[in-house]
Amino acid sequence: MTSLTEYAALPHRWVWGGMGGHDCTTFCARWVEIVTGKNPGAGLIGTYSSREEANALIASHGGIERMLDERLGQVGISRAKAPRSGDVGLISAPVGFDATGITNKQIPAIRFGPLWLAMSARGPVAKQATHSAAWRIE
Repeated sequence: MTSLTEYAALPHRWVWGGMGGHDCTTFCARWVEIVTGKNPGAGLIGTYSSREEANALIASHGGIERMLDERLGQVGISRAKAPRSGDVGLISAPVGFDATGITNKQIPAIRFGPLWLAMSARGPVAKQATHSAAWRIE
């Protein structure tokens, strides 16, 4: 099994939809697959290729938290109150900015010691963040 440190150090490339790279959601789904052998992204990877299509997919599932509950639940993963290293969570993170300010969004990330590891356009980034939900990955 690959450790989380080894996974973070792999050459990850940002690609919407997870075909030939990862976005924030498929980055976490791949980690879950490495740890558990089960892919919560099965059937979704490759079905979208832009921010707009990703947002429409998330909306069709009732939001990102409901989508993660559904997809992770399908592979036997349940919620965790106190996330530990390797667990998946939803964090608030800046995803863009314009003249009115920074846009924050709830995105999936992997608990990485005291930090959260999230996929960015530059690859995985470890950052301090607050989480609104978490799932135990074992």
